[in-house]
Amino acid sequence: MDYLKIGKATELQGKNYKLYRVLEILPGFLSWSTLLLLLIFSYFYPVAVAFFIIAFDVYWLLLVFYLGVHLLSSYAKVKKNIKIDWKNKLYSLDRRILKRTDFASCNNIEMKFKWNEIIHLIIFPIACESFEIIAQSVKAITETGYPKENMILVLSVEERGGKELKARAEAAKKEFAGFFRNFIVTTHPDGLIGELKGKGANQSWAAKVVKKDLIDKEGLDYDKILASVFDIDTVVYPDYFHCLTYKFLTVEDPYRASYQPIPLYHNNVWQASFFARVAASSNTFWQMMQQIRQEKLATYSSHSMTWRALVEAGFWGKTMVSEDSRIFWHCFCHYNGDYRVEPLYYPVSMDVTMDDTAWQTAKNLYKQQRRWGWGVENIPYLFFNGIKLWPKFKKGKLINRIFVQIYGFHSWATNALIIGVIGWMPMLLGGNRFNATVLSTNLPVVTRVLMTVAMFGLVLSAILSTVLLPKKPKKYGFFKYIVMFLQWLVLPFSIIIFGAIPGLDAQTRLMFGKYLGFFVTPKSR
Repeated sequence: MDYLKIGKATELQGKNYKLYRVLEILPGFLSWSTLLLLLIFSYFYPVAVAFFIIAFDVYWLLLVFYLGVHLLSSYAKVKKNIKIDWKNKLYSLDRRILKRTDFASCNNIEMKFKWNEIIHLIIFPIACESFEIIAQSVKAITETGYPKENMILVLSVEERGGKELKARAEAAKKEFAGFFRNFIVTTHPDGLIGELKGKGANQSWAAKVVKKDLIDKEGLDYDKILASVFDIDTVVYPDYFHCLTYKFLTVEDPYRASYQPIPLYHNNVWQASFFARVAASSNTFWQMMQQIRQEKLATYSSHSMTWRALVEAGFWGKTMVSEDSRIFWHCFCHYNGDYRVEPLYYPVSMDVTMDDTAWQTAKNLYKQQRRWGWGVENIPYLFFNGIKLWPKFKKGKLINRIFVQIYGFHSWATNALIIGVIGWMPMLLGGNRFNATVLSTNLPVVTRVLMTVAMFGLVLSAILSTVLLPKKPKKYGFFKYIVMFLQWLVLPFSIIIFGAIPGLDAQTRLMFGKYLGFFVTPKSR
């Protein structure tokens, strides 16, 4: 059985099923154990928990400053890269000699070609989006200035979206087909056996259709194709493909890498609810910090990779929710740890979650964050395949990646709750055993001082998010800028309501085998 295609334990049998279920239980077990033990100890050993809370607050303070430095460094790189004329920089490249390893023979193969031999394949999966959103994303690609004879665009429509959705895709093709080498509309059949209804199955279907009907039929060179898979609301910046091509041609071992832009949620940022903007910007900042820490970076949402790697890995899986990160872990395991993500420090623009009412927006935002938290499904996947492929793996990379993933998802689900909720438990549950001590008086004072200093992170986020804002629509006055800045006061609540709780929700569902389906976040403007 091809274990690299596994999406969940129920696809396995016998000992493999039991092992995978244990690994699925692990993340939720660790998170709940941490929270429950702290809660219980707050009653029986309140002094010990109080000292832990103070130590944890100090750790949080140091982490805020540490990540703040990374955020500033990443911001500087993004601003620098936006100003670079990537078109001229790319045009100045001489013919490049690239090497890749043939996976079957393990022999190095040298290739020599120019930048204008690179073909970009762009896939947009579509589920239910309006023509306005489809057209804006496609139009942005036509305005990049990359040679149209080197651009293949695919709109992959879900059959369950009905004839109207197919008509929108065909209308976009009619309007923009002249800007591309090929403009293809595919229809992903509904109800295929063994598939989860979601983005991964859709884009995998599209890629296989293009491979059969275009790439293989015309004999296009796999080594000269870069595949980008974008959420349909993704609006690329003007030099994205020039920047991507330059990166591909200049990094070491380009065929063992995916390429990750930074998501800026700017398409509808001025219209969206303040709490949704804060959650979206927080995600942007996290992605920016991750780009600095490349050893922790995995693919997220809209990203690019080589067609060679995509074909050799067997395309996206059909039974997992987190297809964007899973394709990275799939390649990581397929190449025995010899695979990475190259940060582009270059942005793409996407939509903030928005609906007709604030309440519906909040519900959709929670579901979106829970779906992102479902990326925890990659922990059992990585652990399981690491065990199966242990003799072949680069063991240092494997162990480091597993630890980073466990730490990351555990922190996601617990850190904010420890600070915002558990920190009060020794005083509430400790009774006279704790309240009669000097520490009971000092704990809230120390915590308040540490958290006040940690507000540096909040202020930094407010400043950077304001600086990064796109041009303000004329219908909004200067007061809107003040709102955009002050909205960050809700961050302490946001990281609990739209961070820790949906993250813990996802881990709990995985722990009990209540597998999550794919939630298509409504796109409204």
